[in-house]
Amino acid sequence: MRPVFYVLSFLAVMALAFWAYRENYATQQALKDVSGLNREIAALREGLSVQRAEWAYLNRPDRLRELAAINFDRLGLLPLEADQFGAADQVAYPPEPLFNFTQPVNVMGQQEEPL
Repeated sequence: MRPVFYVLSFLAVMALAFWAYRENYATQQALKDVSGLNREIAALREGLSVQRAEWAYLNRPDRLRELAAINFDRLGLLPLEADQFGAADQVAYPPEPLFNFTQPVNVMGQQEEPL
């Protein structure tokens, strides 16, 4: 009976060792994948910051004003001026509510008991 127990124990240890070996390599591969994704995210964030800087550079007001003046014949764009905007008194604000329900309401009468 002991030899059978020893053989079964040996096989169980070998199976656990094989499982641990596979899990170790799977974990290392997952860590490499995560590292690669982190590098890719960092590169994309860097590219996004470069694109934001380029967008800010291309949208300078003096540059846009110059382009509008150069292309006035084709586009007909006029420069923005303060009198083109409405005044604050022309803004339509929402009306005041008809009822103010911030205070509790007293109910007169008695409530019927449910059956």
